[in-house]
Amino acid sequence: MLEVVNINNSSVGLRIDKWIKINLKKIPQSLIEKDLRNGKIKVNKKKVKSSYKLNIKDKIYLHNLNYKDFSILKKKFIPKDLVIKETEKDIVENNDNFLVINKKAGLPVQGGTKVKDNVVNILTNSIYFKDEKPFIVHRIDKDTSGLLIVAKNRETAQQITSLFRIKKIYKTYLAISIGQTDKKKDIIDNSLIRYDGKKKILERATTNYELLDSNKIYSLFKLKPITGRKHQIRKHLLDLNCPVVGDRKYFIQKQSKFKNLMLHAYEIKFILNNKKYTFKAKIPKYFRDFLIRNNLIQKDF
Repeated sequence: MLEVVNINNSSVGLRIDKWIKINLKKIPQSLIEKDLRNGKIKVNKKKVKSSYKLNIKDKIYLHNLNYKDFSILKKKFIPKDLVIKETEKDIVENNDNFLVINKKAGLPVQGGTKVKDNVVNILTNSIYFKDEKPFIVHRIDKDTSGLLIVAKNRETAQQITSLFRIKKIYKTYLAISIGQTDKKKDIIDNSLIRYDGKKKILERATTNYELLDSNKIYSLFKLKPITGRKHQIRKHLLDLNCPVVGDRKYFIQKQSKFKNLMLHAYEIKFILNNKKYTFKAKIPKYFRDFLIRNNLIQKDF
């Protein structure tokens, strides 16, 4: 039996293997790889690899899958009104084409196999998207707080995506790290490792950093990523021997006592349709409290 599924806005940018686990069933990666190789799962009638990222006009063809559940056809989870209203308070910009939100730490941008509340789902049910659906044009990690742009229409989504691709969107992060570095300003330019299945891939990554303050234990950094690799800032600070406080993925030692990841997407700048935009997001209370407790500079964050 053949099933055809049209991709919706919330699935744009997802890898096909992640889409399968979210929308069909959480199954072993090896089985997904096998069904992709055998053509039981195709995109636009063509075989794709598990790393293929979905686009808005894609159609997924599912042929004789015995594990399909099709949660995508079931009633969608609707966030609680309180969650929606609290998230709406975090919106720092709203216009006809996009909004910008100061995302809370712990809130994922998109859903997952065990995730209900997420930015896409919440905004879809908010007053800001009554007649539109949110278009995700970039992401920040679940545990990272700070600025996220969400487009309101396909044209704006394509424009902003293009700006990211040509590196014309400028982001600034704040991070509190364990450790010190001798240089006040420098550029980290190296290759980061990621894996596509068992295949090892090296990706060039560049980050400008400035050391704002430090004591004998912690350092406060301002960082401007030039490239946009996954977990780039966390990996680059680890390369400096200054892992981000609360980073349990890349630096588990001595991190158990820290509840929050001290990484915040503080500022974003870009030009769209000949208009300059600059947005800043206040740091979370736990971030400011940490600075105060450790006598680190606060400025006007």
